Amino acid sequence: MNGNRRQVLGGGGALALVTASGVSAAAKFDPAVALASLAAAAGREPFNGALLVAGPGARPRRAAIGLANIEASRPISPATPFGIASITKFLTTLAILKLVEERRMALDAPITALLKDYRRDTGDKVTLGHLLSNTSGIPNGYIAAVKLDASLMSLDLPMAEAIRRYASGDLAFEPGSKFDYSLTNWILVRALVEAAAAAPFEEVVASRVLRPLGMKGTGRLLPSMIDPVAAPYRTIDPPARNLQLNPAFAVASGGYCSTVGDLHRLAIAVFERRFLSPASLKLLTTVRVAEQNYALGGRIKTLVLAGAERRFAWETGNSGGYKCLMAHGLDGGPTLVLLNNTNLSQKRVDEIAIAALNRGYGPA
Repeated sequence: MNGNRRQVLGGGGALALVTASGVSAAAKFDPAVALASLAAAAGREPFNGALLVAGPGARPRRAAIGLANIEASRPISPATPFGIASITKFLTTLAILKLVEERRMALDAPITALLKDYRRDTGDKVTLGHLLSNTSGIPNGYIAAVKLDASLMSLDLPMAEAIRRYASGDLAFEPGSKFDYSLTNWILVRALVEAAAAAPFEEVVASRVLRPLGMKGTGRLLPSMIDPVAAPYRTIDPPARNLQLNPAFAVASGGYCSTVGDLHRLAIAVFERRFLSPASLKLLTTVRVAEQNYALGGRIKTLVLAGAERRFAWETGNSGGYKCLMAHGLDGGPTLVLLNNTNLSQKRVDEIAIAALNRGYGPA
């Protein structure tokens, strides 16, 4: 642990930022206990980040640990944005469900209905629903190309050329029969969104999700934004950065940044306040790939907490030095958000979060 990190923690940077609030007497979950568990565990790890826990009927509690910019000794605050990696897929899926409600798209329509120039022998079999659940069978031509030439990671391309190069291969399996967490799916998703809405992808996400929900700290992550966005690190002592950004044609998969407050606002709107129609919410929370707990654009997990089974929307992101989680109990809460800018493993993030939720629910 480096000296700057000790200074932030020693100065009360973790729990001094916790918002004081009462807990509803009817609540079965104690966010203060859960946040204390989360912050204590994070303090023992190679962790810099922002934390939020909210229980049903209670104001969110927040904490911040460590530095957003180690080299400049800039501390993290609960308002610091972080890259959210694959939680972007959840934002993308919400925008698409709004387009479905507008009757601009259909989850069960073949992708050739909107992508008129796509090869019909495969495209007629693949639907938008296959892409959003990573079950299309279209092979990941992008990763195969990058393995041969790493410089391609920084090469941006027009959408049509990106699809031709990376997302037009012969099917590796029958659509819907297997799970393949492939970037290729999301290259096509961006193209479909833009074809359906006749607008740039970023504007569709902003107009259907970000602006209606007041998510002012959320948007496309660009290299020029690392200040004020937390910088991502491979190691924190000594500091070594690890920034990995998707090219624009793949931004629907993992190209956004956000804050703990915005992600809490998002979870409450989607799962508690009818941001989506009942039909759309059911689609969003129906598992399509049981062995992966994968629905559309994210996972639905059943956890055993304090002796009871509880279903959670479980959105994770892992890219370079960014490791993050947004979890929301589908029985009315709680919400837990963890945003980290070090190379803490995604498995460890999940373990810390599950332990904190278990403590929040208390003994069986």
